[in-house]
Amino acid sequence: MARLALLSVSNKTGLVDLAKSLVEEFNFEIISSGGTALTLKEAGITVQKVSDYTKSPEILGGRVKTLHPRIHGGILARRDVPQDLTDLADNQIHPIDLVVVNLYPFEETIAKPGVTLSEAIEKIDIGGPAMLRAASKNFAHLTVLCDPGQYEDYLQELRQNDGQASLNFRQKCALKGFSHTANYDRAISTYLSKLSDLETSDTESTLPLKFQVSGTQIQALRYGENPHQSAAWYQTGTNNGGWVAAEKLQGKELSYNNLVDLEAARRIISEFTVRPATAVLKHTNPCGVALGDTLKEAYEKALAADSVSAFGGIVALNRPIDAATATELTKTFLECVVAPSCEPEAKEILAGKSKLRVLTLADLNYGPKQTIKAIAGGLLIQASDDATVDPGKWKIVTERKPTDDELAELLFAWKVCKHVKSNAIVITANRTTLGIGAGQMNRVGAAKIALEQAGEKTKGAFLASDGFFPFDDSVRTAAEKGITAIVQPGGSIRDRESINAANELGLTMIFTGMRHFLH
Repeated sequence: MARLALLSVSNKTGLVDLAKSLVEEFNFEIISSGGTALTLKEAGITVQKVSDYTKSPEILGGRVKTLHPRIHGGILARRDVPQDLTDLADNQIHPIDLVVVNLYPFEETIAKPGVTLSEAIEKIDIGGPAMLRAASKNFAHLTVLCDPGQYEDYLQELRQNDGQASLNFRQKCALKGFSHTANYDRAISTYLSKLSDLETSDTESTLPLKFQVSGTQIQALRYGENPHQSAAWYQTGTNNGGWVAAEKLQGKELSYNNLVDLEAARRIISEFTVRPATAVLKHTNPCGVALGDTLKEAYEKALAADSVSAFGGIVALNRPIDAATATELTKTFLECVVAPSCEPEAKEILAGKSKLRVLTLADLNYGPKQTIKAIAGGLLIQASDDATVDPGKWKIVTERKPTDDELAELLFAWKVCKHVKSNAIVITANRTTLGIGAGQMNRVGAAKIALEQAGEKTKGAFLASDGFFPFDDSVRTAAEKGITAIVQPGGSIRDRESINAANELGLTMIFTGMRHFLH
């Protein structure tokens, strides 16, 4: 009998071409089930239905098709174990040399708006994972393929090795098969855990007792933060949102550091939607953020905020890049630029800087729901800091009340401060950052850096602090430099001292009631 191949796939990409090559070039006979068999028959390929091969009908609405000894015996038989071969012969089972299986689209199904639990349950594949695991276990004697991207590699293996796939190739395919089923099961358990109160550690927890994460490598990166560190970019699940959806219009390959900085830039720029906005970043910290009446104005203001730090930086824009903005972008050495889109004339202008990485990402607001950090022996998981800023809930704690424009400026400063490494102080005026103190070991030091960077522009400016002031010294220092309004979380046991100092010096101060540490 000719060699036997079992084809049963949900994703039928490349299926017909593979089957034709198996039959015409390598004398395979094909058994298949359901829609796969129908697709092959319609393409004129001879195929035997699994139900005919097993002499058992598909039952339970197709839930049981391939769960049969003639299938799994043919997959799991060891060709070098005499008893296995005897069992095959006694039960009229043919060994299967190739298993091609991919699974019901569970993740795609649960990603659809309004999907019901019953709809999700019906997309939990049973026979597919069983065949994948069986074939992967027995890679010493057969090949398993679970991705259309493997089909051509497999055919080349056969062409180069007298119709046989090498053991090394089969083992690599088995690893991919096990990874595929592991990720599939992880997606199911994660989905079900979100629906079940039993999986949470307590009544207030929004995170499951078992947190599972998996990803598929979409790009190997040259190196990580430093040249001696290996790195790669992974896509989680089958979700096509986020940076996977970005289009790189030009420039060098993205690096690990580029992607880290781009994500930080995306988080900042997503805070601003009403007016044109620009954020310029370096090492995940903003060095200039500004709003403007036009995108060009916003960029020029953000760049001028700290043009020295902006050299070699990342720029995020919340409007399509126009020609005027593109012209300004080419005047400074930058690593990356990202915007929702790019106008044709702007593309031509930016093309003059061929090494500049220019990306478009239509949805700059899409971000992860949790942040993950690795520690020795485990992971730290937290909900993303994406709480909506509501100035209506802020508390004005000083005698002098802010005007509407002052309140709007404080809101701008607060939104920027949220994305600066702690301890963080941000000085702003006219919806533009003037000075930023980031990542300091004490708040006084952060304030000193921000105020010195702003210089004489602090006269009449505004100050935001990501955490409370433990003493009134920072309030007094800010007032001496000309700061007129402060926004901070509040919550110190010495808040009254800071409030008294602000009243004494004629400042407005607002407590937000929410801090934004960023470690």
